Amino acid sequence: MLYLITGGSASGKSEYAENLAVKKHREIFGDGKLLYAAFMYPYDEECKQRIERHRQMRKEKGFETIEPYICKDDISFGRRDVVLMECMSNLLANEMYLDGGVTKRYPGKCYEDLEDIITSYIKRVEENVGCVVIVTNEIFADGMPKDLEMRSYVTILGQINQKLAKMSTAAVEVVCSIPVFLKGEEKC
Repeated sequence: MLYLITGGSASGKSEYAENLAVKKHREIFGDGKLLYAAFMYPYDEECKQRIERHRQMRKEKGFETIEPYICKDDISFGRRDVVLMECMSNLLANEMYLDGGVTKRYPGKCYEDLEDIITSYIKRVEENVGCVVIVTNEIFADGMPKDLEMRSYVTILGQINQKLAKMSTAAVEVVCSIPVFLKGEEKC
């Protein structure tokens, strides 16, 4: 099971995704772990404080937080685990730039290869757990940026979102904390 949750900034998508993951864990996979894969990298003190605040909030809901930052296959998941991944925009940025970026981490690869790298990683995680809930951002309403590098980022994130939507059981856009189902009949 894979659920894709999208929405604009401060739309309520994170809360919706967290509640969905908790619900799936309780209803179906209660004996597995409830994991939160957080991709926000702590670049500065403000980020560190935000991460700590979010970690404490999630802990109250029963999440165990892991912070892979990039696509890592060395994380062990159980068949009955529920994994919430937040968020694709951070994961993409980290894969592009963290620790030398995509060209250093994946010799012979470039930005354009990140769509396949990231969606293949998510597919591998999905195959090894009970349920994956993915949060992504709706950053496309403002049009395409003029900066070539930012344009690449937006294009790749759009391609990742499209591929994840096709792979998903349900795709939901959260608008003003209201879920709008784009795919799937199940009311998550």
